[in-house]
Amino acid sequence: MSQASHPEHEKTVRGILDAHIAVAQAVYEMTPSIVAAADTISRCLLAGGLLMIAGNGGSAADAQHISAEFTGRFMRERRPLRAMALHANTSGLTAIGNDYGFDKVFSREVQAHGRPGDVLLCISTSGNSVNVLTAIDAAREQQITVIGLTGGSGGQMKGLCDLCLCVPSNATPRIQEMHITIAHTICELVEAQVV
Repeated sequence: MSQASHPEHEKTVRGILDAHIAVAQAVYEMTPSIVAAADTISRCLLAGGLLMIAGNGGSAADAQHISAEFTGRFMRERRPLRAMALHANTSGLTAIGNDYGFDKVFSREVQAHGRPGDVLLCISTSGNSVNVLTAIDAAREQQITVIGLTGGSGGQMKGLCDLCLCVPSNATPRIQEMHITIAHTICELVEAQVV
Protein backbone atom coordinates (compact mmCIF):
# COMPACT_ATOMS: atom_id res chain seq x y z
CA MET A 1 0.00 0.00 0.00
CA SER A 2 1.60 3.26 -1.11
CA GLN A 3 1.40 6.38 0.99
CA ALA A 4 -0.49 9.22 -0.62
CA SER A 5 1.06 12.64 -0.24
CA HIS A 6 -1.12 15.10 1.68
CA PRO A 7 1.12 18.07 2.52
CA GLU A 8 -1.77 20.03 4.05
CA HIS A 9 -2.63 17.10 6.35
CA GLU A 10 1.00 16.70 7.37
CA LYS A 11 1.13 20.41 8.21
CA THR A 12 -2.01 20.01 10.36
CA VAL A 13 -0.54 17.03 12.20
CA ARG A 14 2.69 18.89 12.91
CA GLY A 15 0.75 21.92 14.12
CA ILE A 16 -1.30 19.77 16.53
CA LEU A 17 1.83 18.06 17.87
CA ASP A 18 3.65 21.39 18.23
CA ALA A 19 0.71 22.79 20.22
CA HIS A 20 0.59 19.66 22.39
CA ILE A 21 4.31 19.89 23.16
CA ALA A 22 4.06 23.60 23.97
CA VAL A 23 1.25 23.04 26.47
CA ALA A 24 3.04 20.01 27.96
CA GLN A 25 6.14 22.16 28.52
CA ALA A 26 4.02 24.82 30.22
CA VAL A 27 2.60 22.15 32.56
CA TYR A 28 6.11 21.76 34.06
CA GLU A 29 5.27 24.88 36.08
CA MET A 30 2.37 22.95 37.66
CA THR A 31 4.67 20.31 39.19
CA PRO A 32 4.23 21.45 42.84
CA SER A 33 0.44 21.45 42.45
CA ILE A 34 0.46 17.99 40.86
CA VAL A 35 2.54 16.66 43.76
CA ALA A 36 0.19 18.33 46.26
CA ALA A 37 -2.84 16.75 44.57
CA ALA A 38 -1.22 13.30 44.67
CA ASP A 39 -0.31 13.72 48.35
CA THR A 40 -3.87 14.77 49.20
CA ILE A 41 -5.35 11.77 47.39
CA SER A 42 -2.79 9.41 48.97
CA ARG A 43 -3.65 10.57 52.48
CA CYS A 44 -7.35 10.09 51.76
CA LEU A 45 -6.91 6.57 50.36
CA LEU A 46 -4.46 5.47 53.05
CA ALA A 47 -7.06 6.48 55.65
CA GLY A 48 -9.71 4.35 53.91
CA GLY A 49 -11.39 7.32 52.28
CA LEU A 50 -13.04 7.55 48.88
CA LEU A 51 -11.89 9.41 45.77
CA MET A 52 -14.95 10.61 43.85
CA ILE A 53 -14.44 11.95 40.32
CA ALA A 54 -16.89 14.12 38.37
CA GLY A 55 -16.89 15.36 34.79
CA ASN A 56 -19.04 15.67 31.66
CA GLY A 57 -18.40 14.36 28.15
CA GLY A 58 -14.69 13.82 27.57
CA SER A 59 -14.10 14.69 31.21
CA ALA A 60 -16.54 11.93 32.19
CA ALA A 61 -14.46 9.51 30.11
CA ASP A 62 -11.38 10.74 31.99
CA ALA A 63 -13.18 10.30 35.31
CA GLN A 64 -13.99 6.69 34.49
CA HIS A 65 -10.46 6.08 33.22
CA ILE A 66 -8.89 7.48 36.40
CA SER A 67 -11.26 5.53 38.63
CA ALA A 68 -10.28 2.31 36.83
CA GLU A 69 -6.58 3.03 37.38
CA PHE A 70 -7.18 3.22 41.14
CA THR A 71 -9.57 0.29 41.55
CA GLY A 72 -7.54 -1.90 39.21
CA ARG A 73 -3.88 -0.99 39.01
CA PHE A 74 -1.71 1.52 37.25
CA MET A 75 1.97 0.48 37.21
CA ARG A 76 2.29 -1.70 40.31
CA GLU A 77 0.62 -4.70 41.88
CA ARG A 78 -1.19 -3.44 44.98
CA ARG A 79 -4.50 -3.52 46.76
CA PRO A 80 -7.48 -1.90 45.03
CA LEU A 81 -8.05 1.71 46.04
CA ARG A 82 -11.46 3.27 46.68
CA ALA A 83 -12.39 5.44 43.69
CA MET A 84 -15.56 6.03 41.72
CA ALA A 85 -16.63 8.05 38.70
CA LEU A 86 -19.87 9.70 39.76
CA HIS A 87 -21.58 9.34 36.38
CA ALA A 88 -20.90 5.60 35.96
CA ASN A 89 -24.17 4.40 37.54
CA THR A 90 -26.49 5.16 34.62
CA SER A 91 -29.65 4.29 36.57
CA GLY A 92 -28.67 6.73 39.30
CA LEU A 93 -27.56 9.36 36.81
CA THR A 94 -30.79 9.25 34.83
CA ALA A 95 -33.05 8.98 37.89
CA ILE A 96 -31.41 11.98 39.56
CA GLY A 97 -31.42 13.91 36.27
CA ASN A 98 -35.08 13.13 35.72
CA ASP A 99 -36.25 13.84 39.27
CA TYR A 100 -33.98 16.72 40.30
CA GLY A 101 -32.45 18.07 37.08
CA PHE A 102 -29.08 17.56 35.41
CA ASP A 103 -27.49 20.20 37.64
CA LYS A 104 -27.85 17.81 40.62
CA VAL A 105 -26.55 14.55 39.10
CA PHE A 106 -23.17 14.80 40.85
CA SER A 107 -24.16 16.63 44.04
CA ARG A 108 -26.69 13.93 45.00
CA GLU A 109 -24.00 11.26 44.52
CA VAL A 110 -21.57 13.27 46.67
CA GLN A 111 -24.24 13.57 49.37
CA ALA A 112 -24.93 9.83 49.20
CA HIS A 113 -21.37 8.51 49.15
CA GLY A 114 -19.10 11.26 50.50
CA ARG A 115 -17.80 11.50 54.04
CA PRO A 116 -15.46 13.96 55.77
CA GLY A 117 -11.89 13.23 54.71
CA ASP A 118 -12.85 12.03 51.23
CA VAL A 119 -11.67 13.77 48.06
CA LEU A 120 -13.73 15.03 45.14
CA LEU A 121 -11.75 15.41 41.91
CA CYS A 122 -13.65 17.69 39.52
CA ILE A 123 -12.74 17.79 35.83
CA SER A 124 -13.99 20.59 33.60
CA THR A 125 -12.08 22.19 30.74
CA SER A 126 -13.95 25.48 31.24
CA GLY A 127 -14.28 25.33 35.01
CA ASN A 128 -17.91 26.41 34.63
CA SER A 129 -19.92 23.18 34.38
CA VAL A 130 -22.94 23.82 36.59
CA ASN A 131 -23.36 20.23 37.77
CA VAL A 132 -19.67 20.11 38.75
CA LEU A 133 -19.96 23.43 40.61
CA THR A 134 -23.01 22.08 42.46
CA ALA A 135 -21.02 18.97 43.41
CA ILE A 136 -18.31 21.22 44.85
CA ASP A 137 -20.94 22.94 47.01
CA ALA A 138 -22.14 19.55 48.27
CA ALA A 139 -18.55 18.50 49.03
CA ARG A 140 -17.93 21.69 51.00
CA GLU A 141 -20.98 20.98 53.17
CA GLN A 142 -19.54 17.54 54.01
CA GLN A 143 -15.93 18.57 54.70
CA ILE A 144 -14.68 16.83 51.55
CA THR A 145 -11.48 18.14 49.97
CA VAL A 146 -11.97 19.38 46.41
CA ILE A 147 -9.30 19.18 43.70
CA GLY A 148 -10.03 20.75 40.32
CA LEU A 149 -8.61 19.93 36.90
CA THR A 150 -9.47 22.69 34.47
CA GLY A 151 -7.96 24.93 31.82
CA GLY A 152 -7.44 28.55 30.89
CA SER A 153 -8.31 30.88 33.76
CA GLY A 154 -9.94 28.06 35.74
CA GLY A 155 -13.44 29.49 35.46
CA GLN A 156 -15.63 29.53 38.55
CA MET A 157 -14.01 26.34 39.83
CA LYS A 158 -10.71 28.07 40.51
CA GLY A 159 -12.04 29.99 43.48
CA LEU A 160 -14.04 27.07 44.88
CA CYS A 161 -11.46 24.25 44.99
CA ASP A 162 -8.96 23.57 47.75
CA LEU A 163 -6.45 22.98 44.95
CA CYS A 164 -7.11 23.83 41.30
CA LEU A 165 -4.80 22.64 38.53
CA CYS A 166 -5.41 24.93 35.53
CA VAL A 167 -3.80 23.78 32.29
CA PRO A 168 -2.45 26.93 30.60
CA SER A 169 -4.42 26.64 27.36
CA ASN A 170 -7.79 27.67 25.96
CA ALA A 171 -7.93 24.80 23.44
CA THR A 172 -10.19 22.02 24.75
CA PRO A 173 -8.27 19.14 23.06
CA ARG A 174 -4.93 20.32 24.47
CA ILE A 175 -6.45 20.77 27.94
CA GLN A 176 -7.94 17.27 27.87
CA GLU A 177 -4.64 15.78 26.73
CA MET A 178 -2.90 17.35 29.70
CA HIS A 179 -5.66 16.30 32.09
CA ILE A 180 -5.04 12.63 31.41
CA THR A 181 -1.26 13.15 31.58
CA ILE A 182 -1.64 14.87 34.94
CA ALA A 183 -4.02 12.15 36.14
CA HIS A 184 -1.59 9.40 35.12
CA THR A 185 1.18 11.24 36.95
CA ILE A 186 -0.99 11.45 40.06
CA CYS A 187 -1.76 7.72 39.79
CA GLU A 188 1.94 6.89 39.66
CA LEU A 189 2.73 9.12 42.63
CA VAL A 190 -0.16 7.71 44.68
CA GLU A 191 0.84 4.12 43.94
CA ALA A 192 4.36 4.84 45.20
CA GLN A 193 2.87 5.95 48.53
CA VAL A 194 0.21 3.30 49.09
CA VAL A 195 2.08 0.11 48.07
